[in-house]
Amino acid sequence: MSASMEAGSPAHRWAVDERCTNCDAARQLAPGLISEVGGRSVVRRQPQGPYETGQLYAAAHACPTRSIRPPGGLLDEGRDPFPMPLDDTGAVRLCGHNSRHTAGANSYLLRRPDGTTMMVDTPRWSPALAARHEALGPVTDVLLTHRDHAAHGRRYADRFGARLWIHEGDLDAAPDADRVLRGEEPAEVGEGVLAIPFPGHTRGSVLYLADERYCFTGDSFYWSRTTDDIEVVDSVTWYSIRELADSLARTVDRLRFEWLLPGHGGRRRLPHDEMSRRLRALASRVRQLPPRPVDFTAVRW
Repeated sequence: MSASMEAGSPAHRWAVDERCTNCDAARQLAPGLISEVGGRSVVRRQPQGPYETGQLYAAAHACPTRSIRPPGGLLDEGRDPFPMPLDDTGAVRLCGHNSRHTAGANSYLLRRPDGTTMMVDTPRWSPALAARHEALGPVTDVLLTHRDHAAHGRRYADRFGARLWIHEGDLDAAPDADRVLRGEEPAEVGEGVLAIPFPGHTRGSVLYLADERYCFTGDSFYWSRTTDDIEVVDSVTWYSIRELADSLARTVDRLRFEWLLPGHGGRRRLPHDEMSRRLRALASRVRQLPPRPVDFTAVRW
């Protein structure tokens, strides 16, 4: 199947090489063009027109292993769309350039009304990428959602002169953090931005909620294209699925947002009421989930 999908001369087609780690980042950016076969991404079909070609360039520049190659094999740096606005307001941008050291997680820039910016988790470290992010406005804070995404936090924070945030439950992953979130109560980390402790995926997992519009969830929950709904990664829960169920039950009535923005898995925008309805249903489902061994292959992307 994969051979037929990627048939043709490498000089004349897009392809995914064997370095792919199945992180899903590319499939989020080029749905219908890239899909999963045999535990890795493959190019399902070649692009038709400039829009689809742009989707593949976005996927290639996000891929943490640089596994996605255009015709001829050389990636055109001039076709790099990141940091890429997610809506017409430009308030949130996807950083792209996902890092192997964060398991290929997505990261975001959150633009504030005063012209400053917050970074939520981090892309791969690069002085050139840091300069690109700074060009959008001073970066005041680097907000880490949990330990798995902490790899480049200190370097970006030092470059920006920003505060690095993490929860005490994952403090050993960023022991030199400038701000440490504690306990389970929400804390304001900036005007209109709340940190909501959310133990489950890890002991120190945190949601960041901005302006009752954007929710950066790390790996606590995500939008699944398989189920067309909000899901938790119960097959990759490092701390406790029962704690994750408790976190949902404790916070579900406080969470009001339109944009679900995870580290791994799909992004989705829904009306407030529809998002709230789905979150309440998720809380009920997760309450019934038993603990299970870690199994990356069971993730329902």
